[in-house]
Amino acid sequence: MTDPNTSPTGDRLLAMLAALDNPHRLRIVAALASGGRNYISQLARDLGISRPLLHLHLQKLENAGLVTSQLELSHDGKALNFFEASAFQLLLTPASIAAAVSSLTPNPE
Repeated sequence: MTDPNTSPTGDRLLAMLAALDNPHRLRIVAALASGGRNYISQLARDLGISRPLLHLHLQKLENAGLVTSQLELSHDGKALNFFEASAFQLLLTPASIAAAVSSLTPNPE
């Protein structure tokens, strides 16, 4: 996990903003931040969305570093994938965007 107080690189900032550009994903982060770690089936019930749709959104959030997951076995032997919100902070100012732009991966055009 990266330090939540450091500014993200340009590529990471783009991934974070893209991951947060969806109301379902904002609700997921909010649910994990307020309710703590949770597994997919329960989180899907809490949010009122299907497990496959939730899994897609969680994958995008995890790829951006906004949530983490851990596979655990329940007492009855079922595999449960628990997710929790990562510590992160985004400060969007013209200066922070300018700093991030300097580290963007060049566009291969």
